[in-house]
Amino acid sequence: MILNFTLLKNSNTKIRSAQLKMNTGADDEMALSEHIEEFSQRTVFCIIIVILATFTCFADVREIVKVFQAPAIGVKFLQFAPGEYFFASFKIAAFCGLLISSPIVFYQILLYLIPGLTKPERNIILPVSLGSGVLFFGGLAFSYFFLVPAALKFFISYGSEVVEPFWSFDQYFDFMAVLLFATGIAFQVPAVQVVLGLLGIVSGQKMLSYWKYVVVICTVLAAVITPSTDPVTQLLMSSALLTLYLGGSGFVILLTK
Repeated sequence: MILNFTLLKNSNTKIRSAQLKMNTGADDEMALSEHIEEFSQRTVFCIIIVILATFTCFADVREIVKVFQAPAIGVKFLQFAPGEYFFASFKIAAFCGLLISSPIVFYQILLYLIPGLTKPERNIILPVSLGSGVLFFGGLAFSYFFLVPAALKFFISYGSEVVEPFWSFDQYFDFMAVLLFATGIAFQVPAVQVVLGLLGIVSGQKMLSYWKYVVVICTVLAAVITPSTDPVTQLLMSSALLTLYLGGSGFVILLTK
C-alpha cells in the first residue's frame, strides 16, 4: 500500500515537473533522478507482484496441472527423471504467475510512460494497449481450445496403431507454453495495423490491397510459430492470422473515415 502511494505520488510529481520544468542544468538533473527513482520503484513493485503471483499459483499447482493436461485426452504422462514433475510444476507456476500479473505490470509501464506523452499520443497508446491485452488473452484462449486439441489429436491418432501415447510431462508443457505464447503474440496483428493506420503510415485500403501477399506470409508465419508440424494446426493458425489481418484492415478504414 505504501509502495502504491509512493508510485502515485511520484507520477504526480513527474507530471508537475514536466509542466514546470525550467531550462537549467540543476532542474534537468533533478528530473533525471526522479525518473530513475520512479523507474526503480515500479520495477521492484512489478517483481514483487510477479513473485507473489508465482508462489500463489505454485500453492495450487495441481489444479493448474489438470487444466494443462485436459486437452491431452487418452495420454499417460510419465516422469523420466528425478524431480522432473517438481521442476515442471514450478515452470507452470512461473508461466501462470506471469500471465496473471501481466496486466498489472503493463499498467505500471503505462503509468511511467504516460506523463511524457503528448495528448494525441495518449489517445493512440491507451486504446491500443487495452485492445492489445484483449487480443493477447484471446490468442491464449484460441490456442488452448482449438490449436492445442487439433495438434494433439493429430499426433495421438497418427501413431495410435504402432505406439502407445506415453509422454514426458515436462516436454508436453514446453509444447503447450510455446504454442500458447506464440499465438498470443501473433494475435497482436490488428493492434499493429491500428497504430500504423492512425499514424498515417499505411491506409486500411492499402492493407486490403496486399491480401495476396498476406496469405503467403500468414502461411509461412503459421509454419514458424507453431511448434508442431501437423497441417491441421498450421491451417488453423494461418486462417486465424488472415482473419485478424482482414478484420484489422477493416477496423482501420472505419477509424480513419
